[in-house]
Amino acid sequence: MTIRRLQQIIRSVATSDGAGVSLRRSLGQSPATRVDPFLMLDEFSSDDPDDYIAGFPPHPHRGFETVTYMLDGHMLHEDHLGNRGDLLPGGAQWMTAGRGIIHSEMPQQESGRMRGFQLWINLPAAEKMKPAHYRDIRPEEIPRTTLPGGGEARVIAGSIAVEGRAVAGPVQGLSTEPLYIDVLLPAGGYFAQALPAAHGAFVYAYEGRLAIGPADDPRPLSAQDAGVLSAGERVEFRAVDGPARFLLLAARPLGEPVAQHGPFVMNTREEIEQAIADYRNNRLV
Repeated sequence: MTIRRLQQIIRSVATSDGAGVSLRRSLGQSPATRVDPFLMLDEFSSDDPDDYIAGFPPHPHRGFETVTYMLDGHMLHEDHLGNRGDLLPGGAQWMTAGRGIIHSEMPQQESGRMRGFQLWINLPAAEKMKPAHYRDIRPEEIPRTTLPGGGEARVIAGSIAVEGRAVAGPVQGLSTEPLYIDVLLPAGGYFAQALPAAHGAFVYAYEGRLAIGPADDPRPLSAQDAGVLSAGERVEFRAVDGPARFLLLAARPLGEPVAQHGPFVMNTREEIEQAIADYRNNRLV
C-alpha cells in the first residue's frame, strides 16, 4: 500500500473578502494553488468584531459548491430560493450554486469569537447548470468519533474507518466523492486514513504541528499552512510538539479546464462572459 507524502506546502496569506471580513487564504491564491477539484480554502478566525461584523452581503455564484464549516460563532445564511439557515458552532452549510444562486452569510453576533472555514469545490461540466441546492447541517448531524490512542474526528462528508467500523458523514453521493474530516490529535497522537488512490487530497493544519507521511520519512506541516499530498492509498499523521488540529480533504479530480472570474467558475471564457451577462440582466438564477 502506497503511503502519501507531503508534496507541496501552500502558505496561507492574509486577505479579506465579502464586505471586509479578515481571513487567511491557502488554496485559491492563484490557479497554481488549486488541488482538483478543490478551488479555494479560507480560514476566518478573530475575537475582534471589526474583522467579521460586515459579513458577506448578497452576492452571486455559479458553477461550483461552497462549504462553510463553523468552529465558533453564529452566521445566518439566506438566499434567493427562500432558504434560511443558522450556522452554529460545529455546524456546516453545503451550498451547490449550480446555474446560479444569490445568497448572503451575515454574523449574528456583535462580539466574541468568529472562527471557521469556507471551501470551494468545483462541479463537473455536466452539473454546472443544474438547479441550485442548499443544505443546512446541524452540529448534531456531524458524527464525532474517538480515535485509537486518543484524539477525535468529525466527519462532514464521505466516510472513514475507525477500528474496522465505518463512520459516515451527512454528505454522501456527490459526483466528486468528497471526504471532509476535522481531526484533533493529542501530543504524540497518530492517525491514518485510507484514501482512493487517484483522489486529489490536501491537509490544512490550523492548530499545532503535524508530521505527515511514512514513519521513516515524515515531513512537517505547521498551522495555517495547506499541505498537498502525493498520490497513494493511505495517509499517516502524527502530532508533534503538542496537540494538533487539521482538516483532511480528498475528492475525485475532474480533469477539466477551469475558467474563473470571482464568484463564477466555468470551463470556458465564453461561459464566464455568459454568467456575467446573466447576472447583469437578472437571468443568473
